[in-house]
Amino acid sequence: MTTILVADDDANIRELVCLFLRKEGFATVEADDGKEALSIYHSTPVDLVVLDIMMPTMDGWTLCKELRRANAEIPLLMLTARGETWEKVKGFELGTDDYLTKPFDPLELTVRVKALLKRYRIGYSQTIKLGAITLDRQTYKIMTGTDTITLPLKEFELLYKLAETPGQVYTREQLIDQIWGIDYAGDNRTIDVHIKRLRERFAMIADFHIETIRGLGYRLEVDE
Repeated sequence: MTTILVADDDANIRELVCLFLRKEGFATVEADDGKEALSIYHSTPVDLVVLDIMMPTMDGWTLCKELRRANAEIPLLMLTARGETWEKVKGFELGTDDYLTKPFDPLELTVRVKALLKRYRIGYSQTIKLGAITLDRQTYKIMTGTDTITLPLKEFELLYKLAETPGQVYTREQLIDQIWGIDYAGDNRTIDVHIKRLRERFAMIADFHIETIRGLGYRLEVDE
């Protein structure tokens, strides 16, 4: 079961937050200050932390920094009455993933929690298998049997994008926007160059091929 740590010195807020989270099927653990929250985090498996800023002993700023130091990936959601822009900026700079100000709608809180968990889990499952080949976006490496292949970053991203949805046609413009960014000012024929290199690299070892769809773009097909 997914466990969420709720750190807030207001017992009523903790009770409200935990009530709605448990209704959604989450397990919850509570802390009334940052120091206790950090101790719980180090002793209890936690999947996400909801934390207040103004807490005794250790405030939310420090807690956020310590949690991020301990785990660069755990989702953090700041829930606080302090909603000034500079405070939000500081929160994001320290590593929070989302920011919700009090008073808040508990339904919005649960939606945000679910979105963060989804994003987090996607981050931990970024591997794609193409036959005997595995693409790992965490390491940007490709494994085939006992061998490891390292590609230039843009080539890897291009192959990964095509491999996410085999059979789907992507135009050059779509691939440029999603991999190079919408501000890319170069020639979109750079896609053709990268496709050619990928075909050459995997011609003899791949269980897939990249097709040119005349007048449209490219798609990846997995070989039977």
